[in-house]
Parts: sequence; C-alpha cells; structure tokens
Amino acid sequence: MATTAVVTRSRDNRMIAGVCAGIARRYGWKTRNVRLAFIASCVLPGPQFLLYLVLWAVLPEA
Repeated sequence: MATTAVVTRSRDNRMIAGVCAGIARRYGWKTRNVRLAFIASCVLPGPQFLLYLVLWAVLPEA
C-alpha cells in the first residue's frame, strides 16, 4: 500500500473512525502499534481523547 501525502481516515482498516489506521498508513507504521500507543497515552493526563475526536471530525476520509 502506498503512503499518501496527507493523513486521511482509513475506510477499510478502521475500528472506530479510521484515525489511527490513517496515521499509520501515512507514516508507514503498523496500525496495531498506533492503536496501542493511543490506548497507552490515554492513561496519561492530557486531551488525547479530545484530540482523537477532533481528528475524526477534521480528517477527510480516504
């Protein structure tokens, strides 16, 4: 699968909105690792969940 120039939400490899899969595809990372990093970051204080919701609303679908 070719990497894209911009981050887009994945249509075929999504669990909720395709944000993690889109980020993984853009940077050539494994989708599972991006999802695990997001889940692990939710334990830390900060707006991670809100950032995910914003990316869901802002990123175009592939």
